[in-house]
Amino acid sequence: MSAAERLRGKRIVVSAGPTYEDIDPVRFIGNRSSGKMGFAVAQAAARLGAQVVLVAGPVSLPTPAGVTRIDVRSAAQMHEAVLSQLPADVYIGAAAVADFAPAQAASNKIKKTAGQDTLNLTLVRTRDILADIAAHAQRPRLVVGFAAETDHVEAYARGKLENKRLDLIAANRVGVSGSGFESDDNTLAVYGADGASHVLGPAPKTTLADDLLELIGARLPA
Repeated sequence: MSAAERLRGKRIVVSAGPTYEDIDPVRFIGNRSSGKMGFAVAQAAARLGAQVVLVAGPVSLPTPAGVTRIDVRSAAQMHEAVLSQLPADVYIGAAAVADFAPAQAASNKIKKTAGQDTLNLTLVRTRDILADIAAHAQRPRLVVGFAAETDHVEAYARGKLENKRLDLIAANRVGVSGSGFESDDNTLAVYGADGASHVLGPAPKTTLADDLLELIGARLPA
């Protein structure tokens, strides 16, 4: 049985896109994630016959065929939605989840005042979805994370892999042309808790999704 065939019938939860953390009814803290990588992974997994649930942050991408989609906005909502989908065989955390959110969102638009030159916001840590999934009593057989980094990609990715007790992590460099956020193409360095490493791409994100699922499927029992 091929690695891809091992995914048939498996329950896979994928998170994708950014999260938006509201400051007031007008403004929010967000990031540049387009959701393209996570949506490509969900689409490829469904095409292989997996039962796929896609938890999507605020993006305008169409829902892949055969995929159950749950739309969320904030990191807290994504955390709740992802954990509500356990048990699962595989969790793939491709979303760019905010690490911090405003301690309290204002109920009305924050107005600037005469002579005001600064605005201070108190930010608090959001709950760590990957770490909570990896430590959960219903932990999936495989927990796969993503790491988008501007520098020291391998060191930061391997640290995240170890600290969050993941099985695999797919790392990429952002802030460079033809890769990362908003791009249709990417390059992924995939590291395993067992010491394995693979370089995927550069290639379209749809191709990388197939290649990543091949690595994931190889780690599932036949």
